[in-house]
Amino acid sequence: MTNASMSDAGPPPADVRSAEAWLRRHGLSDGPPTPLLATRLAVRRRVRLLGSVLLAALIVAASLAQVAALPGASGGSGSDRLVPMSALGGSIVALLLTQALLDAWVRRVDRRAGAALPRRVTHPVQLGWAALLGRPYAVMAGATFACAFALGVSALAVTEGTARHAAVVLLVAVTGVALGTVLQLREMLARPVVAEDEVSLTADVVMRIEDARESSAPPVLWALPVVLLSGFAPGWWSAASVGFLVLGVLALVAVQVRTPSYAATARRAVGLR
Repeated sequence: MTNASMSDAGPPPADVRSAEAWLRRHGLSDGPPTPLLATRLAVRRRVRLLGSVLLAALIVAASLAQVAALPGASGGSGSDRLVPMSALGGSIVALLLTQALLDAWVRRVDRRAGAALPRRVTHPVQLGWAALLGRPYAVMAGATFACAFALGVSALAVTEGTARHAAVVLLVAVTGVALGTVLQLREMLARPVVAEDEVSLTADVVMRIEDARESSAPPVLWALPVVLLSGFAPGWWSAASVGFLVLGVLALVAVQVRTPSYAATARRAVGLR
């Protein structure tokens, strides 16, 4: 890859080593990583880490909204449950705005990288959601969201107030995760292609696919039902939530094993073999 450097100083050595490992992992190590690639990968790595923190914060916010409805808590009465639910809604909005800022950070780095290129590919690849996610990943993500919603709706059938409140908290949290995933995929579809030749174009597509599949990963949806409703719903629901988690893990492993690698998918997308 012959991309121009982002700056004279270049990226830190740790970012360069990480880029080398990324190239080897995806079978693209036909040369050393360029400073431009190392910089683009570094910002994505940091954004993914911060994104994991945001998802953890969502789980904590949902748990606090549920705890507020316990008997004896300040949010335990029926009318006062609106307060923790409003706080949860505000937390979700704040997390979505933070995620938008992180996506804008990646977009700015990519734009600077594109401006540093001596030339750009003349026919950039326009990838749709099916190409980014792949149908197996898309089906698995859709089924995971549907099952998480179904678990929450089924818990609403419980007449006891605390369990019903926990189910509402679960549905609100799952909705927040769904909105975040849709907004991230929309952002990834709109990102400009940053490449000057076939090799750098393949790397660009690999990054897009990797970003899309990471953003739609389902672990947080497996955790939310267990965290929010265990102990508040009947035993059959607890068994269903554990089954949801186990089957989800097995489905993810099966999809990862049977789906072509990121690099193979990217090469097909750009017309290489």
